[in-house]
This record gives sequence, C-alpha cells and structure tokens, in this order.
Amino acid sequence: MSHSNARLTFHGRRLLVQRVREEGWAIAHAAKAQGVSRRCAHRWISRYDQHGETGLSDRSSRPHHQPRRTAPATEQKILHCRRKRRWGQDGIGPDVGVPARTVSRVLRRHRMPYLSELDPITGEVIRASKTTAVRYERDAPGELVHMDVKKIGKIPDGGGWRAHGREATSADKNKRERIGYDYIHSMVDDHCRLAYSEVLPDEKAATCAEFLARAADYFAAHGIDQIERVMTDNHLSYKNSHDVATVIADLGARHILIKPHCPWQNGKVERFNRTLATDWAYRRVYSSNADRAAALAPWLEYYNTRRRHTALGGLPPTSRL
Repeated sequence: MSHSNARLTFHGRRLLVQRVREEGWAIAHAAKAQGVSRRCAHRWISRYDQHGETGLSDRSSRPHHQPRRTAPATEQKILHCRRKRRWGQDGIGPDVGVPARTVSRVLRRHRMPYLSELDPITGEVIRASKTTAVRYERDAPGELVHMDVKKIGKIPDGGGWRAHGREATSADKNKRERIGYDYIHSMVDDHCRLAYSEVLPDEKAATCAEFLARAADYFAAHGIDQIERVMTDNHLSYKNSHDVATVIADLGARHILIKPHCPWQNGKVERFNRTLATDWAYRRVYSSNADRAAALAPWLEYYNTRRRHTALGGLPPTSRL
C-alpha cells in the first residue's frame, strides 16, 4: 500500500498509463499533470509495458539479496531448540551462538507461539494463565523469600509410562500398588532468585517447619544471613502451624500470607515450581523414584550457579550474591 504522502496511488498510475498509452500524451506532460518527475513516470510506464496492469501494484520492500540474514541451518537449530527445550530467546541465543534479538526475529518470522501460550510440559498451545499487572522486586537478598510445596507422583521401580509408554502400563493400571506422591518443598529469594528444594514425604506442619530451618541455613551458607519476610499461601501447614511460626520467629522474620485464591502473588516460587517440573522432574526419563530424587541436588547447583535467568539479565542467581 502506498504511503500517505505518495503522489501516485494505484489509480493514479493507471491514469498516467491511460493518458500516455491511450490518449497519446507525452510522458513529460503526463508527469507534470500528476506532479511527478519524468523518471518516475517512465518507471511506471515501463512496468506496465512489461507486466501489464499488475505491474502498477506496490512491490515488497524486501531486498532481493540478504547476505547477512541468519543462515537456514542456524534458524533450524533455533526452532529445534524452542520445540525441544521450550526456552526463551535469552536461553536459546547463547546456546546456538547468536544474539537474543536474532532469536526473537527468527521465532517471529516462523510464527512460533510465545512461551506464555504453551503448556510447559507438552508444548501444546494453551490459553495464557492470569498474570498480575504489578511487578516488583526487593532491593536486597533476604528481604523477602517465597515458600511453597509442589506435589508430583512417584516413579515405580523400573520406570513408569514415560519409560515404557502408556499402552504398556495401562493394562495393569488397576492391579498396581499405589506408590503415592513426593512433596517438593522449595524456597526462593525475591531479589536474587537463589532457590533451595528438598524431596520430602509429606507437607505437614512439622515437615514444613523443619524444611524452612534447613533452607534458612542453606541461604546463610550463601551469604544471606538475615531473612526479613517469609511469604506463603494459605495452606493450613503454613497458616495455622505453631512449628512454622516458631521457626519464623527464631529467624527474626515476619510471615506474609498471600490473598486466598491468588497464587500469582507468590509468583516467583510458583514460576520456580514450573521450571522445576520441566527442567528436572520431567526433562528426562528416570528408571526409579530414587534416581529422580538424586538428580535434584545437581540440578539445583546448576540452576543457582550456571542457568541463565531472564529476570537477571541472562545471569545466574549467584551473580547477585
């Protein structure tokens, strides 16, 4: 489409051709009548002679040659990394060896859906979850920590359906002994995103309190000596627990409860739970529950010291300590 200040639209070009080719006007006179240069008039007459009336339409401004465009092989690596790992541009760029902005352009050029539109496990397009309009970050480590529990099913010895397929495991589904769940307790610092997690057998009040004490020791070992506030949801193990209240008081901290049914207010640990599930719990096939539990500590070390965090400008959490 012609820009707003163009002297010739499609109909103006057709009038120019009509005056020159049908009415016998000189090109110079037709150009002057329509307020364009002779060179411009000659160009549109030439295009009409070569392509007919379709030659009077606007052409794409895309250059014929783009020697600096990202190589097709690199684009395929970017797309494969997005589909396989479901990373953002800040994670794919350093892995493939191109700037993050280049990754973004490639993803948009190929109409890849945004991560917020994808299911984090399956990669299928889903409706985006609710987000809060108010984003915040504490000024220093220890000012606020987020705590939560994620429940995941245990893996039977020899592997579950991810190892053998659903068809192989559905036949004796009702015959198998129920093996229950693991409870992943996690704490995340609001400022630096340092995280600590443990696989525990339940989410009772005493278990939550003991985890909080160990998590505080872990944070202290990494330089966060003082925790000022502990944010949790309204689960009874947090809200009505004397054990949890005692540990928080011993830390000299204050307990903050989020608004009921508003998990996004505890969003930093909720987002960490999603990363925990996609990058640790379901990233690869485990042969037993013990194998998955043993892989948590190495993954946490990687998360805290090497994994690039978008909110930290592509740096790991320990970069802020």
